[in-house]
Amino acid sequence: MRSHLLNDATAESYRRSVTEGVERVADKLAATRRPFTGVTPAELAPVIDAVDLDRPLGDSSAALDELESVYLRDAVYFHHPRYLGHLNCPVVIPAVLGEAVLSAVNSSLDTWDQSAGGTLIERKIVDWTCGRIGLGPAADGVFTSGGTQSNLQALLLAREEAKTTDLSRLRIFSSECSHFSVQKSATLLGLGQDAVVSIPVDRNKRMQSVVLAAELAACRAEGLVPMAIVATAGTTDFGSIDPLPEIAALADEYGAWMHVDAAYGCGLLASPTRRHLLDGIERADSVTVDFHKSFFQPVSSSAVLVRDGGTLRHATYHADYLNPARTVAERIPNQVDKSLQTTRRFDALKLWMTLRVMGADGVGQLFDEVCDLAAEGFALLAADPRYDVVVEPQISTLVYRYIPENVTSPEDIDRANLHARKALFASGEAVVAGTKVDGRQYLKFTLLNPETTAADIAAVLDLIAGYAEQYLGETLVHA
Repeated sequence: MRSHLLNDATAESYRRSVTEGVERVADKLAATRRPFTGVTPAELAPVIDAVDLDRPLGDSSAALDELESVYLRDAVYFHHPRYLGHLNCPVVIPAVLGEAVLSAVNSSLDTWDQSAGGTLIERKIVDWTCGRIGLGPAADGVFTSGGTQSNLQALLLAREEAKTTDLSRLRIFSSECSHFSVQKSATLLGLGQDAVVSIPVDRNKRMQSVVLAAELAACRAEGLVPMAIVATAGTTDFGSIDPLPEIAALADEYGAWMHVDAAYGCGLLASPTRRHLLDGIERADSVTVDFHKSFFQPVSSSAVLVRDGGTLRHATYHADYLNPARTVAERIPNQVDKSLQTTRRFDALKLWMTLRVMGADGVGQLFDEVCDLAAEGFALLAADPRYDVVVEPQISTLVYRYIPENVTSPEDIDRANLHARKALFASGEAVVAGTKVDGRQYLKFTLLNPETTAADIAAVLDLIAGYAEQYLGETLVHA
């Protein structure tokens, strides 16, 4: 069994196995003609259940053969131009190269004596991102598993920086379109979901700062503490960006921690043409960025950044066997001192390789392309009498609803749109997302693939309309 350990004696075996795996995936990518096969859980589960994990195949080629039937054949492929579903991006090759390197070397980014250069590379990427945001010379941060963890850590810091130990008095303000992790974090931090004050949005799905001001004033009048304001730079459903300068001014006025959830919109930091859409983010106390959304990085690649690096002390614990307190005086850089995690992957290497090969402008141009595509898609939807489109996109998301030519009930329209989404997914021809707007069923294009074209969007709209019309026709016959 030692022959399977990666070391100096097995380097050639490693080379052969990984090369074969890469070739299999490359062949699959080259041959993929649709984003999904349409397989159902009922069809795939028995195939996987039939695998006896106590009877190894003993050979990586055989394992790769089996992997075709249990995973590769039916995977959802985000690189396909008609994958228009969730916030999943196609990935750039330099980042995949970085993934291969970091997996093999297997550095753990908790302490210097487990990562050495990896620690410094992560710190350099954090400093670079803080500089792009404009957080100032005292800024710092750490990589996380994703936006949910980044938001949790930011609100932990906000809770610890609040001017009260009575958790029942603390309030968090976020828009009604903010990510669910705000409510989840409040619960995990012992505040309860009731501590989150939901602020309505305007017709462009941006937080109404006038209402926020009124709610902050009411909070103060009731003797409560405005712990944090969470502004979103790229909401999950609409890609909308809250009015960051106005929110920053209110955070200053009321002494609230300002957190910007830029998990989606962080790609604008690299945009040669749209960076101004994030004006005001530099005034935040903390920022969430998900490079695995709009920087075209493999999952996971996320970070939480803070204006004052000293606030990261609220996540610091010392253990004699890992990061004893003496290492601080010795100026040994242990990233675990800043992190909610202990063992942690060297995910920063993927972005490092991307920047060293493509440069920030190269990444930003890709994101600009999908934003331009969203504008084209909006024009198509706005001109198509079959569809109602909710809001003109600020980034790259379109939320819309099929409306039949013949008047029918809103409930029937809801069911037709939901059926169309499910039927499209089952066909494997395209993948779109869905959401609710004012209680009604809508569909969603999340555009993150520069290879997607306006023709792809038009074709998918025709498919959706066909499935919806088929459903309504069958419903009428049955009625």
